[in-house]
Amino acid sequence: MARRFAATDLHGCLRTFRYLVEEKLRLQPTDTLYLLGDYVNKGPDSGGMLDYLLYLQAAGYQVYCLRGNHEQELLDAAHGHHEKMWLTAAEREMTLTSFGISAVADLPAKYLTWLAALPYELELPGFVLVHAGYNFALPPAAMRRDYYTMLNTKSFVFDPSRLAGKRLLHGHVPTPLATVQAQVAARAGAICLDAGGVFRHNPELRHLVALDLDSWELHRAENREEPYPIAQR
Repeated sequence: MARRFAATDLHGCLRTFRYLVEEKLRLQPTDTLYLLGDYVNKGPDSGGMLDYLLYLQAAGYQVYCLRGNHEQELLDAAHGHHEKMWLTAAEREMTLTSFGISAVADLPAKYLTWLAALPYELELPGFVLVHAGYNFALPPAAMRRDYYTMLNTKSFVFDPSRLAGKRLLHGHVPTPLATVQAQVAARAGAICLDAGGVFRHNPELRHLVALDLDSWELHRAENREEPYPIAQR
């Protein structure tokens, strides 16, 4: 039977994500995987992560990717807005090295084209998917054109009436695994699926999770990367 999963905030943690996809989910071409953004930056292998996502899509897997704020930052930086890439020096070096480049302006065109085509949201039966959230104080149409908020907000007052009663799945805010599990168990109206997988030093975070949208099972993988420099959040 075909299954549907949602995950987010992969941040270059390729080994962990591959373990989640290949060992935990055992993803099949008949399944669908929705990813809510932030595939790059902070973690050790941004380039490898994009290569893996491109491979899955080319191989016929139904993988749908949204835009996150880190994809937007990488795009902006590649187009000359270097101040947009606000990583630490070590994180910036990891990101550039993972693409085999020394300057962000040299990011190969295949990645730029893919990143530029990423949508800001997806709507499914019963769910709306976005990277960060919405400004629910705006009228529904305006709310869904407020791309800065959709990529960057860290807090909002959820109003299901503005999403036609659908649940909201989002990421962007690293959230302790126990809190994510509680939101899923309660089938909350808004659920953050960012379990802070990139923050390998923090035992409350350091997980990538994938939610089965039909069974509500929450699959998780603890950070499996080789050591890399990142602050404990």
